Amino acid sequence: MSLLVVGTVAFDAIETPFGKTDKILGGAATYIGLAASYFTKNINLVSVVGGDFPADNIKMLNKHHVNTDGLQVKTNEKTFFWSGKYHNDMNNRDTITTELNVLETFNPIVPDSYQDCELLMLGNLSPQVQLNVLAQLKTRPKLIVLDTMNFWMEIALPQLMEIISKVDVLTVNDAEARQLSGEYSLVKAAQKILKMGPKYLIIKKGEHGALLFNKEQVFYAPALPLEEVFDPTGAGDSFAGGFIGYLAQTKDISFDNMKRAIIFGSATASFCVEKFGTQNLEGLTQKQVDERVQEFISLVQFDISLV
Repeated sequence: MSLLVVGTVAFDAIETPFGKTDKILGGAATYIGLAASYFTKNINLVSVVGGDFPADNIKMLNKHHVNTDGLQVKTNEKTFFWSGKYHNDMNNRDTITTELNVLETFNPIVPDSYQDCELLMLGNLSPQVQLNVLAQLKTRPKLIVLDTMNFWMEIALPQLMEIISKVDVLTVNDAEARQLSGEYSLVKAAQKILKMGPKYLIIKKGEHGALLFNKEQVFYAPALPLEEVFDPTGAGDSFAGGFIGYLAQTKDISFDNMKRAIIFGSATASFCVEKFGTQNLEGLTQKQVDERVQEFISLVQFDISLV
């Protein structure tokens, strides 16, 4: 199934208790595309970068079967840049710098060659930009997945509610689910959010795994315990990429298959956090991915007998 990914391609500068980087490759669409590439080879990207964006990074994305025909390059402008510093617990971070640059006036353009997309992944962007993408599609994709964050809940709630009403799957973290719903219980929060329009809700809980909801069912997948987490940046986007990439590979968008997709998404996210930025997602082998998925299976598999 063809996959369209819309989101940021950016530069990040990151500091964690394990070290720090200068400008490195980042952005939601970058992580989503790289993670998805281990499951599907038909990935189309819509994003924007400046003239300072290295051609080698575009070649690397192409090598991972990410079609960049929809990547706008504004030669006289600069690429979106974010820098942040993580606290010792690696769950919290402080934003040091945010430079919107080309993102400030980003008007997404969906090429004609992308119009047949069957799956659409809307990475974290302005809800208005996400709505603009939907308006350009001549045929509704079979599955639309939306990622968003608390920032848009605070400054663009009406537009956010509109886009949420139009998608099939919404992904947020636990704090965002509580903020959006006004409920502390994640079960109550999920049911309230599902009434806003999406058929499915994924609540990401970082090192505590992820929850998948529909109106009747709930599924929980743990995160893999890792010896070291170097950099959590992009973990949620890598999770989303693995999730939707697996759905594209299997051509099955049922709730039961989404359970499996969450495991594959968690596996790709676990690779992401082991090195800075996209480093660990750029050179994986299929064997590595399969072995990591098997670790997840071993983590939760057990025999039990009820007497």
